[in-house]
Amino acid sequence: MAIRLYNTLTRSKDVFVPIDPTNVRMYVCGPTVYDDAHIGNARPVIVFDLLFRLLRHVYGEAHVTYARNITDLDDKINKRAHERGVTIRALTEGTAARFHAAADALGCLRPTVEPRATEHIAEMKALCEKLVAAGHAYVAEDHVLFSVPSMPGYGGLSKRPLDDMIAGARVDVAPYKRSEMDFVLWKPSHEAHEPGWESPCGIAQAGRPGWHIECSAMSWKHLGETFDIHGGGIDLVFPHHENEVAQTTCAFGHQVMANVWMHNGFLQVEGEKMSKSLGNFVTIQELLDGWQGKAWPGEVLRLTMLKTHYRQPIDWTVRAMEESWKTLEGWYRTTAGIAAGPVPEAVLGAIGDDLNTAKAIAELHALDKRGDHAGLKAALALMGFDETRAGELSADADTESDMKDTARIDDLIAARLAARKAKNFAESDRIRDELAAMGIQLKDGKDPATGEPVTTWEVMR
Repeated sequence: MAIRLYNTLTRSKDVFVPIDPTNVRMYVCGPTVYDDAHIGNARPVIVFDLLFRLLRHVYGEAHVTYARNITDLDDKINKRAHERGVTIRALTEGTAARFHAAADALGCLRPTVEPRATEHIAEMKALCEKLVAAGHAYVAEDHVLFSVPSMPGYGGLSKRPLDDMIAGARVDVAPYKRSEMDFVLWKPSHEAHEPGWESPCGIAQAGRPGWHIECSAMSWKHLGETFDIHGGGIDLVFPHHENEVAQTTCAFGHQVMANVWMHNGFLQVEGEKMSKSLGNFVTIQELLDGWQGKAWPGEVLRLTMLKTHYRQPIDWTVRAMEESWKTLEGWYRTTAGIAAGPVPEAVLGAIGDDLNTAKAIAELHALDKRGDHAGLKAALALMGFDETRAGELSADADTESDMKDTARIDDLIAARLAARKAKNFAESDRIRDELAAMGIQLKDGKDPATGEPVTTWEVMR
């Protein structure tokens, strides 16, 4: 099947053609592990997990390499560890472990490779050496800086006017810079709490890498000088991804770093920007443990996230999560005990059209409505929903289905099916009426795989 992806680099939705179909390569900027991931951080984790699943489905699991880094080397990490009086390693290991637990709860596959910045210092230093040798970087006061004027095409990804890039660049004002747009590749470590390594480019002072060089080094190490897809949040387009492009293309002499650049949109909570001052700042773990009076299963968070197209802004609300909860309860109930069929083409087509998850979810509802529960089960699995975790959805005593005796309902449905098979329609109708009195609505259909009668149920609304 053809996959079409919106490319930030070209500002168009194009057919995806991998460099090598036997090794499709994707890099996504992962967490900076100085604090627990918030719900906004969950969006790229879920979005690019879905793309990873789609690529594996199309090209084969063995032919897709997904690299998502862990930034365990950053000034925020240094500051937080110093404030807490713990080692940098202790801080980052604990935070990374909680991130993994949260991502697992969201139904996300582990990436093929998960490089850590601290394990790629040699590659970062090598890039610094390459850029200085090529005239794209220079040494000043124990720093290595990228020379933006040396790259005529700088700004090609974000497509910002020069004045906007100057105003928005998150770079320090420093007298040793040749141009105000130049950014740090390597910097000295002076304070005792700052980690340091032997510096490149003949610098005597121990130092550490800048933020942008980290991802260039890790993607190069694991995916090569050029690769297929680079992803992340829309906030990373400038300066982080712009600077990645500059470093990598100038170091290796290529026109592009990645052929396709994908960015997910922003998230707000209950109509407002998420912030601690507004009291609406919420981490993934807080949602899982309990928020607004309820512990929200990861499956519910995943569906809520996917109901909005990844490039659009999303408003995170309790109502949206409640709707997702009820929807998943119904889907899991109708697919219980049924063998999965092939993934329906309509679902594949929707996901393959730039991850149009809103359309894909509409197709899931259509499959359920017409009784194609084998197709529904296969589509749910492709989208990362695991029926074996359905128990999480009934773990909350406040949900409607928890107030019903599920075992009793299933026994009555089995008895009704037996009565219908024996053509005892009076008994069949009696059981139907008994279930209706319990607030249970039945839906009769056939298993598409076997042709056998199947009855599913839902709580009357």
